[in-house]
Amino acid sequence: MEDISKKLEYKKTNGWENKDINKDTINEHNKSYMEFLSNYKTERQAVSYCIDSLKGKGFTEKTGNNFFITHKEKNVGIVRMPNNCDLTKGVNIIVSHLDCPRLDLKPNPLYEDTDLAYLKTHYYGGIKKYQWVSRALAIHGVIYNKEGQRIDISIGEDENDPVFFIADLLPHLSSKVQEDKKIKDAITGEQLNLLVGNIPYIPDEEEKDKKSSVKLNILKLLNEKYGITEEDFTTAEIEIVPAGKARELGFDRSMIGAYGHDDRVCSYNALQAIINAKNYDKPIVVWLVDKEEIGSDGNTGAKSAFIKQIIKQAFINLGEKPDAINIDECLFNSLAISGDVTGAYDPDWKEVFESRNSAKIGYGVSMEKYGGSRGKSGSSDANAEYVTKLRLLLNKNNIVWQTGELGKVDEGGGGTVAKYLAEYGMEIVDMGTPVLAMHSPMECCSKLDIYMTYKAYKLFLEKA
Repeated sequence: MEDISKKLEYKKTNGWENKDINKDTINEHNKSYMEFLSNYKTERQAVSYCIDSLKGKGFTEKTGNNFFITHKEKNVGIVRMPNNCDLTKGVNIIVSHLDCPRLDLKPNPLYEDTDLAYLKTHYYGGIKKYQWVSRALAIHGVIYNKEGQRIDISIGEDENDPVFFIADLLPHLSSKVQEDKKIKDAITGEQLNLLVGNIPYIPDEEEKDKKSSVKLNILKLLNEKYGITEEDFTTAEIEIVPAGKARELGFDRSMIGAYGHDDRVCSYNALQAIINAKNYDKPIVVWLVDKEEIGSDGNTGAKSAFIKQIIKQAFINLGEKPDAINIDECLFNSLAISGDVTGAYDPDWKEVFESRNSAKIGYGVSMEKYGGSRGKSGSSDANAEYVTKLRLLLNKNNIVWQTGELGKVDEGGGGTVAKYLAEYGMEIVDMGTPVLAMHSPMECCSKLDIYMTYKAYKLFLEKA
């Protein structure tokens, strides 16, 4: 007798139970991903990784059918085109973001108080401030000196480097000034000051009129190593991120704990998907953007016109006229995935998740018809026809996938870049990797989900 339950009911299942899963293949894919997470922690560094990877696979800058185009070292557009293709019929495009929540240095950051030297920060994106205290932090960024020469800085990742930290208050003294407050107020933004030194510069006999200074000693050390002065901080771009490498997580090594899964996991998999795509019969595009964590504004965010520059270059490379009508026609007829992570169901916080409709760790890549907050505010809300098209494609090719939703209806939610590309008229839906502890200094993803994100992206580029 036929099992009517199997025929009619839909049940999510743990992807590791799938008999076709190859754990060796999954582990090999994630080994490379962990190396990427460990060594490329800013958007500039991530773009540099993309360029090196693309050049190593025969892609060229702005020329040919397989090309890439960059913008201010924070955007990269990657295009592959079959011969004699018609761009006006649209492309298959994946867009993901390279920026992550972090701390940035203020323009005048260095100061001294009670023989301790500090750097003042301004947090970037949605963080829980208390998570950034009392942990090892690294400094990455770009400084230009008074001659306009560029100096790249990375301190805190090598085992021989010093690290930095933000001091929390000892529990013996915190009962009134912290514990009686709401958790969001226990650490303020202005208290996120990076401790960087304690040894003072001692004036020699010819400088008797000067006092010893820890701040001056820090400036002296920086000048000796990098040739910079205090004024150079005013135009610098310095990011403070958690120090250390990505690590396998769990006795079974089934997960990865690391800073930057949101959204390097989708960006990395989109990059690998377009590099390894085969037998595609229409143009395919990956656009990796900046500024998603602060609203996608600015000239490197998803609201910028860079997507039109990518399509314009594609027309030029095909020897065709890249006028506004053709570019708009291409974008209007395109199919897209907004590659962004989603919050994974956390059984320790059941009160904010809706278990039937939350993505779960180990259950595959998550497709989300809508995002936004509360009444779907700020969401593009994909139509049934497009979501069904992708559902059937994933099922036919044995991709482990699930649906997701970012928390209970009245609890909050979040947005992605999907709505900005939807403005061009293209079809677009969110699809990405579930993450535990999203936006924290150490996030968690399942190796299986990471690999299935890659498989889904590659399939979309080739077959959608």
